[in-house]
Amino acid sequence: MKGSPTKPTDGRPPHGEFDFSLNPAVLLGTAGLMLLACWIAWFFYWRPFPVDSAIPHYAKADQVRGNLVSVGSDTLTDVMVLCSKGFRTIYPEVNIQLEHKGSGTAAPALIEGKSQLAPMSREMTSDEVGAFEAKYGYKPTSYKIALDALAVYVNKDNSIRGLTLQQVDGIFSRTLKRGGSSLETWGALGLLGDWANKAITLYGRDNVSGTHVYFKEHALLNGDFKATVHEDISEYVVEGVANDPSGIGYSGIGWKDSQVRAVPLGESVANFVAPTYKNAVDGTYPLARFLYIYVNQPPGQPPDRLTGEFIKYVLSHDGQEAVVQAKFFPLPAQVASDALNGMTTFHEPMPTPPKRP
Repeated sequence: MKGSPTKPTDGRPPHGEFDFSLNPAVLLGTAGLMLLACWIAWFFYWRPFPVDSAIPHYAKADQVRGNLVSVGSDTLTDVMVLCSKGFRTIYPEVNIQLEHKGSGTAAPALIEGKSQLAPMSREMTSDEVGAFEAKYGYKPTSYKIALDALAVYVNKDNSIRGLTLQQVDGIFSRTLKRGGSSLETWGALGLLGDWANKAITLYGRDNVSGTHVYFKEHALLNGDFKATVHEDISEYVVEGVANDPSGIGYSGIGWKDSQVRAVPLGESVANFVAPTYKNAVDGTYPLARFLYIYVNQPPGQPPDRLTGEFIKYVLSHDGQEAVVQAKFFPLPAQVASDALNGMTTFHEPMPTPPKRP
């Protein structure tokens, strides 16, 4: 006589079977813990440069509304997008229009009154300042809003340890103002094996870019670029190097990704310096620079209310967090404080990048 099958009495599946039923509360809790873990990992591990705690958070003002136009630097695109989003969260009645095709477009738009904000990855030239002053009778006012280490990128598979500035000049320049020779292959830079005969492929910014101008002035000593440089916007410069094992290019540190490597630079092979936050702050990295927003601000007067509040936001703890999110370096508290003080005091002299030893 066959016995009847027994049924589990405790509600659990029989031995050797699995219960794949999903509990919504458990799923939500697990997802929440995973998100929290990712945020903690980003904040304490991947987030490389925290905002100075001495920089105060932004304090909301009354009656801030209207239209704000920004024309200028491509390098600062992500910074301006993130700051604009944060600012509009506080002031939903503000409309912000962003046009970022290069620092060369910033001064003309500001001079012609087509923009209130002129983000630039370099200082204005004497000609640009002169054109502004000829129209308004005073100089434009600049605000330092972030730090950058203008990086020289190679493909992640390239093993080059570092480059001297003379080598950088030999790679990118046809006039060789630093006194070296033209460098055309990776073997000329000491790489061996399959790399020795690989021709160096050049990527760089277009000539309306402030990064192009800064690199030309500081790396090439105002020498001329080789005609073989593939010129484009920041994103495509880095993308080109990422897709080209023989490639080398230059752009702001905010465009670095996992497919490229930012090469340490130095005056000699004995003093290569990596493009880190610390080395940008203390000026030991040779291509450290400030990033700016220029505005039309009469001497001894604050800028117009809407422009002024946006600048205050960018210089606040909240705005500097946006700078970090865009992968650039935040300002030291004293620099941010000095910039804010300049908003209600007389126009200060044109700022300079960090001093180098």
